[in-house]
Amino acid sequence: MGVSADATPTLTAFVKENQIKHLLLSDFRRQMLPAWGAMETNEQSPIFRYAKRAYFIIDKNGVVRYEKVMQNPLDLLTADEILAALKSAATS
Repeated sequence: MGVSADATPTLTAFVKENQIKHLLLSDFRRQMLPAWGAMETNEQSPIFRYAKRAYFIIDKNGVVRYEKVMQNPLDLLTADEILAALKSAATS
């Protein structure tokens, strides 16, 4: 599942346009993102409160097996990096 700071109507349109198969949740009110360290709150920034790009792998027992929070929201992990993290998390 994915979590975004975008509003629900925006996510709905994104899912439809890109034929996304997994669940996308909205944290538009930014209540969850700070708890995961995935929120930038720099008062010097013109945006001030924006979501960082972050990756978490959580097992079926709720244990975080992988965490990567990017400092620049434009940075992405590659598919190979994500697959390697999934494989590593599966063996932990």
